[in-house]
Amino acid sequence: MIEFPFERERSSFPILSERSQLTSCSQSALARPVEAAVQRYLTHWREDGMAWVAWMDGVEASRRAFATLIGAEPDEVAVVSSVSHAVAALGTTLDYPSDRPDVVTTEMDFPTVGHSWLPQEQGGARIRFVPWDGGPLRVEALEPHVSRSTRVLSIPHQSYYNGARADLVEVAALAQEHGTLLLVDAYQSLGTCRVDVRALGIDALVAGAQKYLLGMPGIAFLYLRRELAERLSPRVTGWFGQGNPFAFDIHGGDPAPGARRFDAGTPPMVNGAAAAAGLDLLLTVGIDRIETYLRELTGFGLQQARERGLELATPDQPDRVGPNVAVRVGDANAVAERLAGQDIIVSPRRDVVRIAPHFYTRPTELTDALDAVADIVAAGPPQERAPAP
Repeated sequence: MIEFPFERERSSFPILSERSQLTSCSQSALARPVEAAVQRYLTHWREDGMAWVAWMDGVEASRRAFATLIGAEPDEVAVVSSVSHAVAALGTTLDYPSDRPDVVTTEMDFPTVGHSWLPQEQGGARIRFVPWDGGPLRVEALEPHVSRSTRVLSIPHQSYYNGARADLVEVAALAQEHGTLLLVDAYQSLGTCRVDVRALGIDALVAGAQKYLLGMPGIAFLYLRRELAERLSPRVTGWFGQGNPFAFDIHGGDPAPGARRFDAGTPPMVNGAAAAAGLDLLLTVGIDRIETYLRELTGFGLQQARERGLELATPDQPDRVGPNVAVRVGDANAVAERLAGQDIIVSPRRDVVRIAPHFYTRPTELTDALDAVADIVAAGPPQERAPAP
């Protein structure tokens, strides 16, 4: 059994005293500081009627914390409502010249990314999907599809389905070789490992708050390298994308500096307060500590699953996957429901249950969950009751 170094921090997550929440790939456990931030928002609303300065401070705090997390500056980060919003806002802003129309994405991506790129064909883009074999995304698989005609290379850092990762160093080098804009969807990886956009040479990055960033749905972030952002004129924007939103100039024409011009309407304020609290907690705990523990925990989980004879969808390469032990079970929704009856919360997707720990997860929670999955798989599907006579 591996050592668990976060016992003190674990006490910040009330649900863990009663249940095992292993759904960080979908929704992380609620932390006390996040709950307190939401409650402060509601208290302001109830007692003050409105508190725009305090509420906007929460949004700006989330922007600053996200920028710190990825090694960027705050004005290189836009606050948006979702990753779908972020990809669509960027996609509609770009031009797709006849000699460089290709947007190369992959079947490893979460579907919303493809859904957001496909409409760009109306503006001249040509969307190309790279097949995925279920393993870590290899640059060798991308190379035949990326050329001087590639306008955008859009990849996930980590698969939502089974945790397989891409090597961002290799992918960034490929994009730079061809002068291609690189967009990384880091929704499934941020909060579990260090991602430094400057060191990696990433042009654009998107992520939301509700998974490993300890926040809630309804807020996401779009990073754009400053030099890139300053060249773009967004077609999806709003009054908060102006240099001075409170000029109330209906004619506009004064875009905010950097990626802030991709801010749209009134920002998601309660979500911003929650995101800021979750990000602050992660930064306080330390991303490097979290990454070290989760790499060890994931390897341990894969080994334990194999020892129980479970069929893994997650590649057996602990250094090329994130904290997502995906087990093939057939009817994943039914298995997840039975596990919930044992106070073990997992996330079903298609034919797998995803057991997705975070830094607050004890190794014993992983083994208990895998024991329960093995028992359910061994028992087979529940027998239908015969009709009453």
